Amino acid sequence: MTRTATTCPYCGVGCGVIASVEKGAVSAVEGDRDHPANFGRLCVKGSALHETLGEHGRLTRPRVDGVEVDWGSALDSVAARLQATQAEHGRESVAAYLSGQLLTEDYYVANKLFKGFLGTPHLDTNSRLCMASAVAGYKRAFGADAVPCNYEDLEEAELVVLAGSNLAWNHPVLFQRLRTAKQRNPLLRVVVIDPRVTDTCEIADLYLGIRPGSDARLFNGLLAWMEASNRLDRVYLARHTQGIEEALAAAREDDCSIEAIAADCDVDPERLETFFYWFATQLHVVTLYSQGVNQSSSGTDKCNAIINCHLAGGKIGLPGAGPFSITGQPNAMGGREVGGLANQLAAHMDYHTPGAIDRLTRFWSTASLTPSLPEGPGHKAVELFDAIERGEVRALWIMATNPGVSLPDANRVRRILAACPLVIVSDCMANADILQYADIVLPASSWAEKDGTVTNSERRISRQRGMLPPPGEARHDWWIISQAATRLGFGEAFDYTHPCDIFAEHARLSGFDNPLDKRGEGARLFDISGLAGLDRSGYDALAPIQWPVNAKAPEGTARLFSDGRFATPDGRARLVAVRPRGPEQLLSAARPLRLNSGRVRDQWHTMTRTARAPRLMNHRAEPFIELHPADAARHGLDDQRLARLEGAGGDYIGRVRVSNVQRRGEVFVPMHWNDSFSGRARMGGLFAGHTDPVSGQPESKHGAVGLAPLNTGWEATLLLAADHDDDPIWRDDSAYWAYIPLANSRRWQLAGGENGEAPKDWLSWATAKLPGEPALWAEDAGSGRLRAAGFENGRLRWWLMVGSPVELPTLNWLDERFAEAAVDTPLSGGQRRRLLAGCAVGDTDAGPTVCSCHQVGKRAIVEAIRAGDSSVEALGARLACGTQCGSCIPELKSLIEEEIAHAVASKEPESEAL
Repeated sequence: MTRTATTCPYCGVGCGVIASVEKGAVSAVEGDRDHPANFGRLCVKGSALHETLGEHGRLTRPRVDGVEVDWGSALDSVAARLQATQAEHGRESVAAYLSGQLLTEDYYVANKLFKGFLGTPHLDTNSRLCMASAVAGYKRAFGADAVPCNYEDLEEAELVVLAGSNLAWNHPVLFQRLRTAKQRNPLLRVVVIDPRVTDTCEIADLYLGIRPGSDARLFNGLLAWMEASNRLDRVYLARHTQGIEEALAAAREDDCSIEAIAADCDVDPERLETFFYWFATQLHVVTLYSQGVNQSSSGTDKCNAIINCHLAGGKIGLPGAGPFSITGQPNAMGGREVGGLANQLAAHMDYHTPGAIDRLTRFWSTASLTPSLPEGPGHKAVELFDAIERGEVRALWIMATNPGVSLPDANRVRRILAACPLVIVSDCMANADILQYADIVLPASSWAEKDGTVTNSERRISRQRGMLPPPGEARHDWWIISQAATRLGFGEAFDYTHPCDIFAEHARLSGFDNPLDKRGEGARLFDISGLAGLDRSGYDALAPIQWPVNAKAPEGTARLFSDGRFATPDGRARLVAVRPRGPEQLLSAARPLRLNSGRVRDQWHTMTRTARAPRLMNHRAEPFIELHPADAARHGLDDQRLARLEGAGGDYIGRVRVSNVQRRGEVFVPMHWNDSFSGRARMGGLFAGHTDPVSGQPESKHGAVGLAPLNTGWEATLLLAADHDDDPIWRDDSAYWAYIPLANSRRWQLAGGENGEAPKDWLSWATAKLPGEPALWAEDAGSGRLRAAGFENGRLRWWLMVGSPVELPTLNWLDERFAEAAVDTPLSGGQRRRLLAGCAVGDTDAGPTVCSCHQVGKRAIVEAIRAGDSSVEALGARLACGTQCGSCIPELKSLIEEEIAHAVASKEPESEAL
């Protein structure tokens, strides 16, 4: 067995992973105790990485026009069709849409090919959807896309403000790190600012459940309060910044009284003033912000409103202080470093950066090329698809992402892709539903196969190491791009033999024409020229390191701007005048509910990877609609009923989750489901394509939707043997369906009879559409309920229950029956009853899964609490829940609180003696 240090491919925390490889497979993973991002911790997704691997379901051969071909033919087609498109329609008629899932080396080669050699500026990335506003905010304030903080600052802070970040679910390891810091330092306070009461609130000393979209008003109010309370750091402002008076003047355009700000943000005035006082009176303050701030039509202004407050108080460049944007993807920052956004060139140079085009032309030796480097920015993500629809862009190469799910107005995006003359898709999974639009499909490598680097949220570059060969004919993205470049006539510039060659070139470019001044700093803050001399062995051994890495800082740089000098021409930071604006998507009588979207704890993006680990499907198995009890009652909805949302560009069907975590008048849906896992649960279709005018980031937190029950005549649960590969034609009979992979079978949740028709003849349906004959069944014709099972050659092939899924037992026992050997003798009466019931006699239903690491259900936890285990530690000792990744601890605490409250309420007062 070999053990390899690598990096997790999920969120932007960038956790180190130790992978054990034996017999040609990754057999186990654990956290890397030496990695400074996580010190050995992994979340449930990271700890299940080895369960997502394997050749099943992978793309293994190239396809051209639906026909499998060899690599030579596929690459020849790519080159010929791109050349033909540019010859007929001009150099800007081709484009690329990339992903934060790519390694830095993949990103670099793609950006070099499209901008440097094909001469088109239209290369953008799905990072536009999550980080573009944070990038624009940093650049406006600091002169560079430079996160000033590091993770240690969370532990050294006196106050941590979490704005628009459900850290507990989206960055669980960082949440656990903050939780531990709070336990060790009782003086550390945490403020959570979020419209939803998320699991992150478990560690909050103060919660502000603000009205969606009011972030800029809140932080403008804080800035004005600091000034009125004489809490501005006038010395720091005078020495290191400019723009304070303009920023204050903009804030004062609105009523700056606590009462007015509280009313606009819909929060309690006393809580608001407490937050203002805490922030203003503490020096060591970290504001950690994420998609709740960024994904807005005024996201850049919101980011700058936060940064303004830090600059105004001198709360930056110190241990435990600074505005900290936490990235969503594992290499969103690496993509930005190489120029992966349409408004960038490369190495943190923009088109307007003085001398940048000439500098890059010289470095890439493209002066003799026609076309040469583009002279201005390209189309940002939403604009790019508008340009395709207009016919200006006629060829699109998509790598490692699915814009037909994640972009706003996603149904329109899918129509645009269907009409685009040339769509090339590089992907690793055969079930990625973007493939239906591809003229050319290129099978790419995945985690455990890819070899290169990623950069996490604290500017830390880490190695993601390849341990396994790609399956079949799958290839690394950098190789695919380089081979295409060779066929396009640029082979000399793309003659890489290993990702080390690409990284070395990337590092050289970061320091090219970037001489250090007498302070040891270059004009461009991003500088990793200290790594440019790495040879293959040095690259293979590269330890995690934070940029800048150069002659001044050969060991890396933990914190930026500690000397008060910024990357602007005069070295001063800029406070930006911010004027708050509400969401562009307006509520109406037809769409009266404000829509929010985001991740769930155990899933990642469109689930092509995480759904391969069945235990990750247990926490939230179906697409859902979370809403307040009052809104549920007003719309005639009960918990677990199916409902439909109608939005700007389509509808969404999910199962209702009634919860007090939602504000009234607001709903939440997850971002993950797509056509591979449910029929009408793509959240992107609910949002209009409004974007921030500065960053181009879509407004994906502020939709407007209508809500109605989905009136179905029946619901059913079908389990089918995992090796049954026939097309699931039962989806055509269903108004709603959801596919849920299990360990040994495939679960389908179905509903139909949308107008309330009577249930169908289920036994006839099963005989016609499922393998094997119904061998046993129990039916209640009056209620329409049925349970049945089918066998083929003595093995269980399917199990069907017609009725509400709330009647389902936990399906683990039933799923295991699909793995059993063939039965030669007839089933006994007891066996038949157990099989129809779906559980063993005497088994207690575990209830919904709470702890995915150890598969502990809600019922077992509640019983343990009632037996006296009234702490997280006691539950962990008895059931092991909460002892691995810790992601379920907030939910465990909520259950403890609920049970204690229930026990108190259930005690009847003793009658007084007469």
